[in-house]
Amino acid sequence: MSQEITHPTIVDGWFREISDTMWPGQAMTLKVEKVLHHERSKYQDVLIFKSTDYGNVLVLDNVIQATERDEFSYQEMISHLALNSHPEPKKVLVIGGGDGGVLREIVKHESVEEAWLCDIDEAVIRLSKQYLPEMSASYDHPKVKTYIGDGFEFLKKYQNTFDVIITDSSDPEGPAETLFQEDYFKLLNSALTDKGVITTQAESMWIHLPIIRDLKRVCRSVFPVAEYAYTTIPTYPTGQIGFMVCCKDINVNVKQPLREISDEKEAQLYKYYNKRIHGAAFTLPTWVAKELQ
Repeated sequence: MSQEITHPTIVDGWFREISDTMWPGQAMTLKVEKVLHHERSKYQDVLIFKSTDYGNVLVLDNVIQATERDEFSYQEMISHLALNSHPEPKKVLVIGGGDGGVLREIVKHESVEEAWLCDIDEAVIRLSKQYLPEMSASYDHPKVKTYIGDGFEFLKKYQNTFDVIITDSSDPEGPAETLFQEDYFKLLNSALTDKGVITTQAESMWIHLPIIRDLKRVCRSVFPVAEYAYTTIPTYPTGQIGFMVCCKDINVNVKQPLREISDEKEAQLYKYYNKRIHGAAFTLPTWVAKELQ
């Protein structure tokens, strides 16, 4: 008989996401139906459980990364805000994103010829293929290429190569900390083609405004266009997550999609993203807009 898997974040049948540094004084809890897998990879603690209401949940270092019920809002927005701000993305790179969700969105664009993914932790890719099939199905797509390794080192090998680079990182603690610093954005810039666009995960306005302000300042020092957008997602802290969207072409307005498809086609391809929500995502509450000016 197989032994029941336990984990310190799960108490009395509830997973508890607590971080005194990243979201002090609040917690996210989800009811657990069954713990599916737990291992300590070379880089981080990896937990996967089946929840009662949000499907399978991927947790890295005790922080929720994706749930089957709401992952699409994050994956679609971090992908299509960037991809639709480029006139014709052909070669696209994801740094992080080992669950495959961003890849799934990238290959929906007919212009894309190559979709690269670079993730440092093979365990995330391996376990997502096993437990998050809707997100990881994209690994079988003929346009997808995978590289296991450090994103910094990978980027150093490429100059003027990628049209869009999407950084799907965890919070700026542990393995992802360097992905929020100026040297990283300079590397991104040099790896992009002339009209290149990036998006990067950029935290919640409700609890991380100082981080976002610093991140925007760093992005503006490297890119002529750098704007903050956000999406709603119930299982991330405060129910929101933001993105920095940056472009090398000073004439591009990333707040409006450069390319559009019909409403009917949007409804077929996307569950969250559409051309109207693209523009709305950059409309910020007054206090946030003031802080980020």
